[in-house]
Amino acid sequence: MLKEFKEFAMKGNLIDIAVGFVMGAAFKEVVTAFTGGIVSPLIGMIFDSDFKALRYQLKEGTLNDAGEMVGDVFLEYGTFLTNVIDFIIVAFVMFLVVKGVNNMKKKEEPAPAAPAGPSEVELLIEIRDSLKK
Repeated sequence: MLKEFKEFAMKGNLIDIAVGFVMGAAFKEVVTAFTGGIVSPLIGMIFDSDFKALRYQLKEGTLNDAGEMVGDVFLEYGTFLTNVIDFIIVAFVMFLVVKGVNNMKKKEEPAPAAPAGPSEVELLIEIRDSLKK
């Protein structure tokens, strides 16, 4: 069983998938940093607020003994929009990567046509003639 698992784990496709997964996770971190550090502040300038801080209060909280507000419930649509922008950027880059890989692949040449042999009629005529002999 251990031998079968080792063979399975060492297959080329599984290693490729693992490398792709790690690269994707690292790329997502780059995109998140780009969105949080560059895109969100620019959009925040347009809306004159911190983009990630955009939220709608659904329920107001109460003050506890320490003077802190507890029990607030917010609909954080700014965070959601930031994540949607992250997704769009990642999806677009993955589209470009797949398109580039497809362009780099060799154009498959059509298989040469099979050599033309005798037709069915010709074969039947040949069989008939050989039976006549």
